[in-house]
Amino acid sequence: MTDGTAGTGAGEHLSAAAEDLGFTSKADVLAKSQEFWNPGKTRFWMGTGVDLVIDRREGYYLYDMSGRRLIDVHLNGGTYNLGHRNPEVVRAVTAAMGHFDIGNHHFPSMARTALAEALVRSAPPGLTKVVYGSGGGEAIDIALKTARHVTKKRKIVSIIKAYHGHTGLAVATGDERFSELFLADRPEEFPHVPFNDLAAMEEALRGRDVAAVIMETIPATYGFPLPEPGYLEAVKALCEQYDALYIADEVQTGLMRTGELWGITKHGIAPDILVTGKGISGGMYPIAAVLLSERCAGWLTEDGFGHISTFGGAELGCIAALKALEICSRPETRSMVHYISDAVGRGLRDIQDTYPDWFVGIRQNGVVMGLEFDHPQGATYVMRRLYEGGVWAIFSTLDPRVLQYKPGILLSADQCEELLMRTATAIGRARDDAARDGWRAGSPARRSAPVPAAAPASPAASGVSTDADGAFVTTRNGRRVPVRTTVPVRKAVTR
Repeated sequence: MTDGTAGTGAGEHLSAAAEDLGFTSKADVLAKSQEFWNPGKTRFWMGTGVDLVIDRREGYYLYDMSGRRLIDVHLNGGTYNLGHRNPEVVRAVTAAMGHFDIGNHHFPSMARTALAEALVRSAPPGLTKVVYGSGGGEAIDIALKTARHVTKKRKIVSIIKAYHGHTGLAVATGDERFSELFLADRPEEFPHVPFNDLAAMEEALRGRDVAAVIMETIPATYGFPLPEPGYLEAVKALCEQYDALYIADEVQTGLMRTGELWGITKHGIAPDILVTGKGISGGMYPIAAVLLSERCAGWLTEDGFGHISTFGGAELGCIAALKALEICSRPETRSMVHYISDAVGRGLRDIQDTYPDWFVGIRQNGVVMGLEFDHPQGATYVMRRLYEGGVWAIFSTLDPRVLQYKPGILLSADQCEELLMRTATAIGRARDDAARDGWRAGSPARRSAPVPAAAPASPAASGVSTDADGAFVTTRNGRRVPVRTTVPVRKAVTR
């Protein structure tokens, strides 16, 4: 089947890739995946009714081994912003293989230097140097090590339910589910504060012992809760007041997903450090990068061997990244993102009007979208029905009421229309499923979040005031910071 409505494995036709790898069927892959790879993940997905084994992939479509076609609006966290196997990126990497390989990370390199220059020229003001990693987690580790070096402080502040990767330092900034598993939880060095709570943020910074605050511009794994107007700007001002660095994690919100190349620039913030990954790879070769201010880049002169990464800045990855960055920077790409944002946003609001008791919130900034449902596991119901109906989107790990819904930045008008049609059907069927399982609209127990969130503090409580017109925030030390936030299509309703 190719329409996304079936795919049980009956009449399964093996691809040449599957045969070359020695598999006899999809069931064979799933069995060996449990035996040799990751039994927990494999069984989890099979248990949720998502028995996906991706075979062919092209553009914004995935094809399961059983023939099921799926529109991909998970995009592996934005890795496939430009689609799977984007032809321009494929051509660039294929051509580069005639000359380049991974390269030697010790020496100056044409490809690494060209990408570093392109990234600096694209970046918010003040970022002047680039350090490479092989993935986002490593890049976050580089950012945190840099912050500790420049400030001579150890403490890193992040938000409750944050996610910044699974490597050594990065995992300590995130949710305890992941940090405690490997004994990496160190609350004395990695305090977490509620999102949108300026009073808590100032309290964490007040001791002047914090090296950096690390923030996703919109926290992805937490379900894309949107920052309150002025919140990020005020956090940056507090960092300056208490001599802490501001690290912008743009791994998921960068590369035009918000309608600007870097989401943080919509807030008028020039971060001390910016991290990019996932989509910078063009979906073809792993690479991540850390952009540093001149102040933060001092260790590159003091000891350029301070961070060594064999595959960080691999030359083939740099070629893929150069092409991905160039495509994302095109005016026509920006125009497409604004079109997709408007078309899909309007379509989702129409669907919400049909099921207002079930589909209770839309969190949107550009094509960064979180869909909120009136059930603690609402997004898992919808995810399952979307999968059956030919769309792949994933629930938010740290708030499964919310579906991560991330259209690609080059999605066509026809694809937007098909996506919305299939989404409408899936949301209606998921509502019926939840009702059969005992869900009733408006039940207070059903509307509570998995983890209670602190109410956002008033700006004044943390020494930050907002002008009457909302155009500026004024910090306690008298600094006025312009607020440049995008008004969401519809702010999420948490009831």
